[in-house]
Amino acid sequence: MPRPLLEAVEDVAAALGLSSDWLNAGPTDLLQFGLPEGFESRVQVRIHAGLTIHIAGRLDQIHFKLYAAVDQGPQSKHFADLKQLGPTPEELIASARWARSHDPSPAFRENLEDAIWA
Repeated sequence: MPRPLLEAVEDVAAALGLSSDWLNAGPTDLLQFGLPEGFESRVQVRIHAGLTIHIAGRLDQIHFKLYAAVDQGPQSKHFADLKQLGPTPEELIASARWARSHDPSPAFRENLEDAIWA
């Protein structure tokens, strides 16, 4: 990340009492494969001084957390976060379809099915 952004991340962490790693740039690779349909309409905007933050909506977080939970396993923070979001069966199905569009491998599908039924 550019130095000015890193400095802003540090300032926000200090001001809001967040961990210094609160901003995770790792998932930006998902942009290459596409965001969930309707993502832009569900984004929540928060403005803190000169920093504007766009936060993924609940449904999109379910999509992202399911994808990450499958990738990192049932003991991961992502799996716990997914459970905390309390997705409905319909939301899980939509999220699973989106996740499969990002990783069509048989192994991912098997792990995805295990995650959904866990």
